Parts: sequence; structure tokens; C-alpha cells
Amino acid sequence: MIQIAGHYVRIIDAVNRRIGRMMMYGIFVMVAILLWSSISKTFFLPSRWTLEVAQFAMVAYYILGGPYSIQLGANVRMDLFYGEWTDRRKAQVDAITVLFLITYLGVLLYGAFDSTAYSLGKPYKMESFEFFKNLFIGFFTGGFDGLQEVVGRLERSATAWRPVLWPIKVTMIIGIILMLLQAVSELIKDIAKIKGVTL
Repeated sequence: MIQIAGHYVRIIDAVNRRIGRMMMYGIFVMVAILLWSSISKTFFLPSRWTLEVAQFAMVAYYILGGPYSIQLGANVRMDLFYGEWTDRRKAQVDAITVLFLITYLGVLLYGAFDSTAYSLGKPYKMESFEFFKNLFIGFFTGGFDGLQEVVGRLERSATAWRPVLWPIKVTMIIGIILMLLQAVSELIKDIAKIKGVTL
């Protein structure tokens, strides 16, 4: 059991480390978009797409970089008492608080699936799970034509540019799943510290 937990921790930490390191360069993407926005507003016709693309890039930057931040322990924490505790005591408190994080991320993931299903045109009376099952079956039985039969109207932003919203919502689902997996990894590491086991 300890070997399985150790493999899980190493795999999840490695995946989130790589994704997090790549997302660190997302700040340059946002700066480039906002720089172009400023230049186009000053010297040319203003671009309609820049503000929303910058917002989408910011969401991807934070949501996909979040698991790496959890891994590094870079999240905000009250250090009033925590700094004076032993490593074992810190692990005990962290094991309890990470359970709240896992619960929160589970609720967030449920809402993200529902919101993404809505953005893909899910009928109101259909459950989100059933809708995604139909999408999966439709794609693998009929390719993009089968997918088109399941997908209804696509939700669009209310701005003048009107991009579809499902790509950023899928990005949010991926980020929340990665955060959930990282939170479980942190829980396993905390339990190992409490028990004095090396993973």
C-alpha cells in the first residue's frame, strides 16, 4: 500500500510540476496580449478580442498553475501559530485542512461539469453526466458528425466579440481535477509524515 501511495505521489507531483513550470510562462502571454491591446487602442483600431483573451489566459494561468502552487506550499496560510509547531503537528493540521480543500474542490468540479455541459448546449431536463456520456458515445460512434448531433447551441460571451465559452470551461475542469489530485497527494504526504513513513 505504501508503494502504491508513493507511486501516486511521485506521478501526480511530476505531472503538476511540469504543467506548473509551463504555466509560469503564461504571464508573458498575458503581457503580450495586454501590450497589443494598448498599442492597438493608441495607434490603430481597438481590438475587440484582447480583453477576453487576456481574461481567458489569466484563468488558464491560475487554474493550471494552482496545483504546482499547492505542491510548493506557496498558498496563503496563517502563520501565527503554525510556524512554531513541529513538522508532525503541522502535518496533523494540514491533513485536516486538506480534507476541507478536497470537499471544496469536489463541489467546484460538480459545478464546473454542469456549467460546461450548459455551454455545450445541454437540454435543461438532461443530467450533466448523461449529457457527457452522450457526447462521448456520439464522438466515438460517429466522429464529429455524431458529436454535432449531441451538441446543441453553444454558449457565447455577451461581449461584442462573442467567443464560445466551452474551451475555457474545459480548461477549468482540467485544472480543478489536477488540483484535486494534488490535494490527495498532499494528504498522503501528511499522513506519511504523521506515521513517520518515508514515501
